[in-house]
Amino acid sequence: MNNLLVLAALAIVLITLSLLRPVDHDESQYVAATVLTAHGLIPYRDFAYLQTPLQPYLFAPIAWLAGAWTWPALRILNALLGVPTIACVHTAARTLGAKPKAALTCAALLATCDILLFSIGTARNDALPAALLTAALPLIARAETGRAPRNGALLIGLLLASAAAAKISYALPALTYGLYALIHRRHRPVAILLGTLPVIVFVAWSYTTSPAGFVFGTLTFPARGPAEYYASRPWKMSLPAKAIDTLKFLALGAALPALILIARDANRRRAIGLFDALIVAGLIAALLPFPTWRQYLVPALPALFVRLSLIAPPTRPWRIALVIFAAAGLAPSIAALASPNDLSLAQALREGRAVGRALDRHGISGPIATLSPQMLPAANRLPDPAFATGPFYFRSTRLLDPQQERTLHLMSRARAYGTGAPILTGGEGPETSGDASLDRALAASAISNGYRAIPVPGTRFTLYVPPSH
Repeated sequence: MNNLLVLAALAIVLITLSLLRPVDHDESQYVAATVLTAHGLIPYRDFAYLQTPLQPYLFAPIAWLAGAWTWPALRILNALLGVPTIACVHTAARTLGAKPKAALTCAALLATCDILLFSIGTARNDALPAALLTAALPLIARAETGRAPRNGALLIGLLLASAAAAKISYALPALTYGLYALIHRRHRPVAILLGTLPVIVFVAWSYTTSPAGFVFGTLTFPARGPAEYYASRPWKMSLPAKAIDTLKFLALGAALPALILIARDANRRRAIGLFDALIVAGLIAALLPFPTWRQYLVPALPALFVRLSLIAPPTRPWRIALVIFAAAGLAPSIAALASPNDLSLAQALREGRAVGRALDRHGISGPIATLSPQMLPAANRLPDPAFATGPFYFRSTRLLDPQQERTLHLMSRARAYGTGAPILTGGEGPETSGDASLDRALAASAISNGYRAIPVPGTRFTLYVPPSH
């Protein structure tokens, strides 16, 4: 009963933080993809999706049920996924022999990391793969301490493959464990492989719906898109910037001192174990993309805090350091909640409803072209599929030619020729961690194509109505 109360309290805290956290423009493409999938459109075939395909399909029923409340519902869902992520670290630690206090402490330290709190506090695609990966850790720990049951190995394969199908960076930890299982046969590598097959079939089917769209969304854009956008700011793409950013993100929480303590322990033992290898795989997956953002480091955290629970109790100075870094991890969330300049979710929903009323007054019922598609569920409208990626493809200039863009249902600022849909601007700016120049470019394109501007009263938004209306 006590454990259930703790988990319930944790869920309440995480949900509250998620609903109070300011809007982040990263949420745009994930809300849009889920909503469009809920309405029967197929990722890659009918609209572009810049990730591996699992999340829109799993979350689509939530969007279908939530309707106008889809955006907060997706935030709540991600917050709830944070609960098993934290709880399974505790379970895996105990399975490997960690003392109760050490296992509980390390799970609590994970819960204070800004990397995790941001990732489960917004409607992004970080919480689902993190929960899937972490759910596999107790089973992996059981296999490491004895022969894995066949059903457990099947489930490990299913969970790790699903994590990679939700976000491609989780493929490296999954592959690392697969290679380890091939060497250490007690982990039942054949059963693990069989467990991955349903996910492999699903991903292969997703590829067949639009091979070009799948390759562009999962490989080409992640590899080339950021480099193009940050070409005018080369520092952000440099190795020194990556090192500084990585240390900063790890230091906002106990991850950085935990890494140091684990490295010292591994050096003393002169051996690298399975969970050490999973930590390294997670770090490599985080560091491969340029630039590095805090959410990229999530794949390394679950194994990191399981491994921390197994070292000898740290000395008093190290315990003090862990507490200080844990407090630092809470600081960004507290600062975000108190920031007067950021847009709150409640205000965004009110503005979304105001946009819906404006659309109703002008008899506009079809899809809306906007760089802020996360606003549209509250307006009871769907995003134009060409704008399903929010600002992230729109800011491109040379990645695709016009014919390729039309084929893949994409629209760039270099060729914002319009789809004939009404246009909504005003949601992309500093208050959402976005780039206001992108909305200005979209507005300029609308005006040049003869669209009529209609300010939405009481909001930051402007509607641009095509001449046919």
